[in-house]
Amino acid sequence: MIDALTYFSTKLALETDASDVYAAQKAGEEFVLVDVRGDEAWAQGRVQGAVHMPYREIAERGPREIPQGTSVVVYCWSPGCNAGAKGAVEFAKLGYAVREMIGGYEYWVREGQPTENDEGPLPRVFDAQVMVVRAPVAG
Repeated sequence: MIDALTYFSTKLALETDASDVYAAQKAGEEFVLVDVRGDEAWAQGRVQGAVHMPYREIAERGPREIPQGTSVVVYCWSPGCNAGAKGAVEFAKLGYAVREMIGGYEYWVREGQPTENDEGPLPRVFDAQVMVVRAPVAG
């Protein structure tokens, strides 16, 4: 039987979330953020700075496009999508240190993190259902 400490420590080693990924990007941490969704989803909107590699293409493209030893974070649509887990499995098979960004693109957007599409940056929206949103201070 697994104890709580082992379970949650392992979970945190293999998962991250949108706010932690954004903080890591801002801090200049070395990793590749991979959007594992299909072409139409990518075109509709994606995390700024992400690489597009649908999970079905990782076995072929991963070793060519991402150097071994590089940390990888994968994401898909939302908590209701398991493509992120499928992508993580593919990267793990190739020997990459990989984590899944829980909440996916949905929570990245809901937290107001930077997104873009083929035309450029998309508006940032902050959702009070998933984070503290404060009104601007008058001054």
